[in-house]
Amino acid sequence: MTAKGFGEWVVRFRWPILLLTLLAAMAAASGGRYLGFTSDYRVFFSDDNPQLNAFEAMQDTYTKNDTVLFILEPKDGKVFTNETLQVVKEVTDQSWQIPYSLRVDSITNFQYTEALEDDLVVADLVKDPASMSAADLARVKQIALTEPALAGRLIPERAHVTGVNVTVQLPGNNKEGEVPEVVAFVRQMAKDIEARHPNITVHLSGLVMLNNAFPEAAQGDMATLVPMMYGIIVLVMILMLRSVSGTLGTILVMAMSVMTAMGLTGYAGIKLTGPSASAPTIILTLAVADSIHLLVTMFYNMRHGMEKRDAIIDSIRINMMPVFLTSATTIIGFMSMNFSDVPPFQHLGNMVGMGVAAAFLFSVLTLPAFMAIVPVRVRVRTDADQPTMMDRFANFVIAQKKALFWGMLVLIVGLTASTSRLQVNDLFVHYFDDRYQFRQDTDFMTKNLTGIYEMSYSLEAGGEGDISEPAYLERLDAFANWLRDRPGVVHVSTLTDTMKRLNRNMHGDDPDWYRLPDERELAAQYLLLYELSLPYGLDLNNQINISKSATRLVATLKSLTTSETMALERDSRQWLIDNTPPAMHADAASATIMFTHISERNIRSMILGTTVALVLISLILIVAIRSLKIGLLSLVPNLVPAAMAFGLWGIINGEVGLATSIIASISLGIVVDDTVHFLSKYLRARREHGYNAEEAVRYAFSTVGTALWVTSIILVAGFLVLTQSGFELNSEMGLLTAIAIMFALLTDFLFLPTVLMKLDRDKVKTP
Repeated sequence: MTAKGFGEWVVRFRWPILLLTLLAAMAAASGGRYLGFTSDYRVFFSDDNPQLNAFEAMQDTYTKNDTVLFILEPKDGKVFTNETLQVVKEVTDQSWQIPYSLRVDSITNFQYTEALEDDLVVADLVKDPASMSAADLARVKQIALTEPALAGRLIPERAHVTGVNVTVQLPGNNKEGEVPEVVAFVRQMAKDIEARHPNITVHLSGLVMLNNAFPEAAQGDMATLVPMMYGIIVLVMILMLRSVSGTLGTILVMAMSVMTAMGLTGYAGIKLTGPSASAPTIILTLAVADSIHLLVTMFYNMRHGMEKRDAIIDSIRINMMPVFLTSATTIIGFMSMNFSDVPPFQHLGNMVGMGVAAAFLFSVLTLPAFMAIVPVRVRVRTDADQPTMMDRFANFVIAQKKALFWGMLVLIVGLTASTSRLQVNDLFVHYFDDRYQFRQDTDFMTKNLTGIYEMSYSLEAGGEGDISEPAYLERLDAFANWLRDRPGVVHVSTLTDTMKRLNRNMHGDDPDWYRLPDERELAAQYLLLYELSLPYGLDLNNQINISKSATRLVATLKSLTTSETMALERDSRQWLIDNTPPAMHADAASATIMFTHISERNIRSMILGTTVALVLISLILIVAIRSLKIGLLSLVPNLVPAAMAFGLWGIINGEVGLATSIIASISLGIVVDDTVHFLSKYLRARREHGYNAEEAVRYAFSTVGTALWVTSIILVAGFLVLTQSGFELNSEMGLLTAIAIMFALLTDFLFLPTVLMKLDRDKVKTP
């Protein structure tokens, strides 16, 4: 069936087609009941991610480190008062009631050790805050500020805030519900504390709060950005198309496309995340393009005297192939995101791909059927000889072709060269902007107490019980001290600090004995005696493995850049190689390390994905337009926009991260649309009418220029809506894609026509 025959069939069976497509969309949309949001940051990492595997191995060996950190801020700026210490003890005691809590650490329940004649006494540092004298408070303060396990971790040097750290072990039986359950509990705790103690402000941070921030950001985006996008599209279409029926038809296509994609996502069992939650907004944006091209051609025909039925059929005839090509190339661009090392980006690509496929079907079936049913009013032009705005613009491009060619070439080369300014940098806390309480509280914590970023090492001693070997302890302590001297390291937690304190205790608390034991048996006895004295929940399982053949060392970091974290990781690895036996040559493992490496890993994987997409799209275009030369020329406007966008990004921002690593694939699939539509009209003029290059350019602008302008405005508006997201991955993706689309329009309007007029001068015979 020809495109014209297909158009006649759609118009003839308009009512059945409209009803059947509506029913199909509703059936697909029913899968939406299976949609849900995941609250686990590990979803950003594929199963074979080496940093994730190392982190999981660390978690399996030692206590889990999913934490909630209460940061208590007394308004008088003094922690060591009877009132504030009473609140700290109260929060510490209540925290054991938090769902899935495994361990609670604070300055009040710190297991302080001291010698009492020949005995080792292990007890809470603060037992009864209300009855403490000024001397007692001063003593506790002095101990807390000099104890390596507390200073820089739960109490800062100024002693103006303090932390209560709660370790939770989520069972994983209800992954969607466990984190929200914990967060709801601790938030209510924080409210109750502030209500009972007006002098205390409570801030909440930790990895559990980070986990919860991801679905909250996704749900917030879907609740605000999708309605905003609908409003913008309706406004732009009314202004540009000046047709109520055309606007309603397009809204219908958009709604059906989003419903279909999200429903199929639910059936597929895909859980929504921050990145994939942007899919509805992107689908809304892309679904407009096909409808616009069909409507613009239809209205163009009607303004020139064609009846509505014939105008619809002719619009399908003219646009069927380019609309199919643009949909196919857009799908390929987004499906190339399956090469990503980040599963949420894979999900986003698949969801948008399904939405674009649905949009194509509904655009060529539902939209023309709807337009054939509803009344359409279009004023017939009486001034047919008067040039339109696009006619005048085409004349300008033809007249200034040399200046535009060289001017655009200089701009392209200049911006592309600026990509050398880009540096990889990612901070997972900065994925959330200041509107999120998690970001506000974590920034407060980083500024006033400690860091959220960590590097953990599992350092092998050799065999069972070998962590008591003096040589191992000396190396462990040397590594800890080396890390403490590194810029950006705010705290180091290591077993050797406990061993030094125990050695001092067992020598009558003589400060001269604050050093590591020099005999294995002595160290083992100290450790055994200490472990037997510890209460339930405050053991050393977070530092020592079961066989006592390895210990965990944790370095807490400031908000270092990705390059700084990688440099510290690399230098740490080299220090271990240079100063320890092979058994201790360990790599760092933590959520920080995972996020530090994910951007580079994803950039490498997306280079392959974008290359594959480019090859496929190029082959499709060459075959579809039946011209190797024009097909190769199309590579220029397809590749240039992303390069220009990254160049401009290098000037105004200078950093690329997880979000920007997928822009090349996204923009490639989208910017091809304008190229395809312009070239299809250009080649139609060359082949069907025998026009020369200049005349064909003028014809292309006249027939498709307005549609390209309108669709580009809507696409830019749609992706700019994403910049209103508080989730950085979405906002940066939206802004950079919008920039790439603007450069695509600039290239297709000012550079592609001049290239065609310069290189496509062969005579074409009319058939």
